[in-house]
Amino acid sequence: MEQNNKEYCKECHFNAGIHCDVKNCVYHNGENHCTAEVISVIPHNATTSDETACGTFQQREF
Repeated sequence: MEQNNKEYCKECHFNAGIHCDVKNCVYHNGENHCTAEVISVIPHNATTSDETACGTFQQREF
């Protein structure tokens, strides 16, 4: 497979420091890693981790 293919990159490159359980996200690699180049954690005024969410999430079409 060509290295410039977006799907190839998603399968091969991930941030090992980010654990993700959201399997219906387009950035989930199938092994609990996030393949997004940059992630956004929202909202900016959260005071606990329970109040945060991934702003980078995009629902995967099955």
